[in-house]
Amino acid sequence: MDTNNAKTAVVTGAGSGIGRAVAVELLRAGWAVALAGRRGGALEETAALVPEGASLAVRTDVSEPGDVAALFGAVVERFGRVDLLFNNAGTFGPGGVPVEELPYDAWRHVVDTNLNGAFLCAQAAYRQMKEQDPQGGRIINNGSISAHTPRPYSVAYTATKHALTGLTKSLSLDGRPYRIAVGQIDIGNAATDMTASMGAGALQANGEVVPEPVMDVADVARTVRHMAELPLEANVQFATVLATAMPYVGRG
Repeated sequence: MDTNNAKTAVVTGAGSGIGRAVAVELLRAGWAVALAGRRGGALEETAALVPEGASLAVRTDVSEPGDVAALFGAVVERFGRVDLLFNNAGTFGPGGVPVEELPYDAWRHVVDTNLNGAFLCAQAAYRQMKEQDPQGGRIINNGSISAHTPRPYSVAYTATKHALTGLTKSLSLDGRPYRIAVGQIDIGNAATDMTASMGAGALQANGEVVPEPVMDVADVARTVRHMAELPLEANVQFATVLATAMPYVGRG
């Protein structure tokens, strides 16, 4: 594939789930894609799904500033610029743990990954997009339905996802002078390993355990691609994509 005219994307958490689906969608659409994640083998598996695609796998812990700097350095060295960051890496943390029993280390791990990692990657992308020629680019943050409405026993995850909304708004405002467009996609019940147990039942706010519907993760990937391929003069500020019948509107 000729990468000279291809737009370049960085996708974090690209070794599985939503990150993998988005990376594959972009590769098939002709993007050059840097695959970032903590598991090198999983990144290579993602790359192999589109063997003719222009991909670069970079083992990255987004909570480590040195790893993030190395990631963006490798991307610019290989592809010359960054047109898109899909800030997707995240973790839910221990499930079913009441707030009073949640270990601080577990809280900190979720915050470091979901919020600090998103900031570090956005900061690195922002620096590159501001200085490159032509100037500008796009950042899409993976929020969540939990950026609006929590599930039971999800205090760390929910707090970080609410914080991502503030990060998105602030980055969007500060990016205006430099043609940096920033938006957020809030996703509910995409079929991934993380949601595999929902068919058997998920804890609801009233204490019941109820099976929940899921949607094809490819529908999420297509939505991200639509957001990514808009001209920089247009921006999807916030998009919510969810399984139609999931308990969200009126949850609880």
